[in-house]
Amino acid sequence: MKTKKQQILNLAGWTWSWVATLALATFGPQFIWDDHQLLTILFVGLNFANGIAMVIANRHFFNSLDELQRKIQLEALGITLGLTVIIGITYSLLDTTNLIGADAEIGFLVGMIGVIYFLSTLIIGRRYA
Repeated sequence: MKTKKQQILNLAGWTWSWVATLALATFGPQFIWDDHQLLTILFVGLNFANGIAMVIANRHFFNSLDELQRKIQLEALGITLGLTVIIGITYSLLDTTNLIGADAEIGFLVGMIGVIYFLSTLIIGRRYA
């Protein structure tokens, strides 16, 4: 069984690998391989495979946690899911009703997920400390 530090490093490695393949799939067609469709398909597939590996690493990480750590993570994930749905639908509604000038972009929502999860984990962790 891996130590907690090894689990975290494994998860971080898969996460950064996913981010790197996402960047390549996103920017590669425009800046590296001049819209070569086969390479684009390859990197989108590679990104998808890295995403699956990241989810598996995340699952292994959560399974390595003790009961209190799991409780903290579960509460943080619940808050994150709820707020993401509320913020995401509101953001989309603001766009579709033209109450905001720009188009609603998924990147904003992904960023909000990270911020909400980080803050809720810190706040909930302090409550149990």
